[in-house]
Amino acid sequence: QVQLVESGGGLVQPGGSLRLSCAGSGFTFHYYAMAWFRQAPGKEREEVLCISNSDDSTAYADSVKGRFTISRDNAKRMVYLQMNALKAEDTAVYYCARIPSSICNGLGDYWGQGTQVTVSS
Repeated sequence: QVQLVESGGGLVQPGGSLRLSCAGSGFTFHYYAMAWFRQAPGKEREEVLCISNSDDSTAYADSVKGRFTISRDNAKRMVYLQMNALKAEDTAVYYCARIPSSICNGLGDYWGQGTQVTVSS
């Protein structure tokens, strides 16, 4: 059973930082690209960043370039999203997803439950 569990969300002030974590189990972790998506209230889910099984990262949301970084630790079966210089518009539920490929070329086939990030003063 594939399982993805996110953690690390919370309330943060504008300009602050958070690191989200995603723990993967039930599959051969290092074979797959992994991604972070987010969904704000009333908006469609959007892909934020993706990382291939060889640590090649791709940014899909222009608004996070230079502020967010995706990384992975295959030995720990973990994916991380480091978020810096947070803005109110970053407020969303953030989801970890497995990409059914070694490279970042599509939507996720398995998803975590999501973790809420709220950026507010």
